[in-house]
Amino acid sequence: MLVYEAKLEGQKDQYERLDEAIRTGLFIRNSCLRYWLDGHGKSRNDLNRYCKVLADNPEFPWAKKLNSMARQAMAERAWAAVARFYDNCAKKTPGKKGFPKFKRLQTRASVEYKTSGWTLSEDRRFIAFTDGFKAGTFKLWGTRDLHFYQINQIKRIRVVRRSDGYYAQFCLDVERVETHEFKNRMVGLDVGLTHFLTDSDGNQIENPRYLRKSEKALKRIQRRVSRKKKGSKNRRASINRLGRKHLKVERQRKDFEVKTARHVIQSADLVAIEVLKVHNMVKNRHLAKSISDAAWSMFRQWLEYFGKLYGVPVIAIAPQYTSQNCSNCNQTVKKSLNVRTHICPHCGYIADRDWNAALNILAKALNTVGHTGIYACGENDLCTEEETIQCKPTRGSRKPKEQSLESPPSTK
Repeated sequence: MLVYEAKLEGQKDQYERLDEAIRTGLFIRNSCLRYWLDGHGKSRNDLNRYCKVLADNPEFPWAKKLNSMARQAMAERAWAAVARFYDNCAKKTPGKKGFPKFKRLQTRASVEYKTSGWTLSEDRRFIAFTDGFKAGTFKLWGTRDLHFYQINQIKRIRVVRRSDGYYAQFCLDVERVETHEFKNRMVGLDVGLTHFLTDSDGNQIENPRYLRKSEKALKRIQRRVSRKKKGSKNRRASINRLGRKHLKVERQRKDFEVKTARHVIQSADLVAIEVLKVHNMVKNRHLAKSISDAAWSMFRQWLEYFGKLYGVPVIAIAPQYTSQNCSNCNQTVKKSLNVRTHICPHCGYIADRDWNAALNILAKALNTVGHTGIYACGENDLCTEEETIQCKPTRGSRKPKEQSLESPPSTK
């Protein structure tokens, strides 16, 4: 499954209709969740049938405007949250089990259409939404050419609202095939804050620290938001500028993670990485921001995705004692976090702390049975084995005018 993305260019009234469709989809999702909480929805099919009940209810005339398959897709989102909760309970996952919650309307939101409710033009540069909201025709701005795929290969179209506009994501039923040349190289990876990545060959990649570098600009925009009167247009405009700045940091980080993970996979025949419990690590208030900025979990997800794509084993091991043990003699050498050089008093081996850890990670991967998996980030959890490919916002020489995305309060 591949996901291609293109920006939607339209008029202000068209964006307002898309907002109505997104709010209606959120209403369907929350209503299905309430149906399950009341003890009526026992399965996914029960929630799908409840969508028809909501559409026929005269108290909710807006629900019928949304395409029937789009209503089912939102019900599937509600059931996905329920199923995840059941799985965590069955597996006895430590900590919170992720009890399903109602979702409120935010700037970033989306609604999904399956195989109906939309039509593509013959040149694949325009898309029209034909459900009851009648959003009309939008121009697609992107570098991905949909001419290579048939209409029946498009299984879903996801309309995503972000701070800088509206996007259409095309979920394509395509098997991506990549070849990998044998490199005769096995590598262990140790991630950190001083250096983002250190491998078992001693190579290091600097930590880009995109959030830290943008903090000054973010604080300046945030102060402007605080000075504006609540409910005013100037405040909504300032909030939109703040959201676009955060969105840029997010895209920079994802671009770095994807390119780094792909480079690592293409340059090795086996990759070993440690499984870090980031959820527990961010409880340290001194390091939480830096750990979140590094996005180690995202890096591992893309590493495992490209590993499956290129046929390269990605082995995940436990992180215990990878930094404390000596990679040369395997003796334990206790040291605190501020000690960045490994000096073994037993054998006299001296190396960078992260390099020593990377060597231990590779050795443990070769001597034990690890874990491999796959996950790629998307807008939601309905399509997990996919790569969301970000496209450039324009196809031609000009860029569509960015719209303010502050939606009117919902009355539903």
